[in-house]
Amino acid sequence: METGGQINDPTIAKPGFWHTLNTKSGLNLSIVKILHKIKGEGATEPTKPLTIGVLALQGAFEAHAKALTALGATAKLVRTPAELASLDGLIIPGGESTTFLKFLERGGFLDALQSFVETTPTFGTCAGAILLAKNVENPTQKSLAALDITVERNAYGRQIDSTILTIPTTLEGGPLEMVFIRAPRITHTGPHVETLASRDGFPVLVREGHLLAATFHPELSSDTRVHQFFLDLICSRQSIGSQRRT
Repeated sequence: METGGQINDPTIAKPGFWHTLNTKSGLNLSIVKILHKIKGEGATEPTKPLTIGVLALQGAFEAHAKALTALGATAKLVRTPAELASLDGLIIPGGESTTFLKFLERGGFLDALQSFVETTPTFGTCAGAILLAKNVENPTQKSLAALDITVERNAYGRQIDSTILTIPTTLEGGPLEMVFIRAPRITHTGPHVETLASRDGFPVLVREGHLLAATFHPELSSDTRVHQFFLDLICSRQSIGSQRRT
């Protein structure tokens, strides 16, 4: 309550949270927080870490798991269809896409994965991007056909032609180190696919809705921004879903 002096009078004793109260947006927020504390209301439970599966049939799945753990997520190695349950997202790592298909065609795994990627955030790197692609060329092969891109396999040459480049990207933080190993090339993207980075005019990092794909190996770089982007994508979708339910 004011007692004659102005509220900004420096001679009036002010509580320790005054710097928050004396802002345009902090007044009501700080008072509400204080009242909640007094009443024991408004307490929120600690945020539960995201559980991200990493398809562990081949490829550098351990490196992906390490990157996720470093960012505070819980990494779960996935080797059976049943292990897809209760995941917040999934990473399909690099490797050899035809070998992936041989493993996945056993025990209904491919069908289960097909249903999973239709609704749950999934990130494919290199061979994983090939598996997500709607169309695969050089040569043609079966895929999950979930992401509206056309991919040309081994477009940059053989293993000896692998390279590490630093390329501009729309992600915050400037150019990104990218490790290309027998990389595929994205030759076409659908109208709803967002290109986040390109190499020689061809997309190397793309997103369509809840799906993300890279033709390089972010798990082999110390830069974790691509994995963080995937985690942020998942959190954003969960937040929107929560708002719709309230």
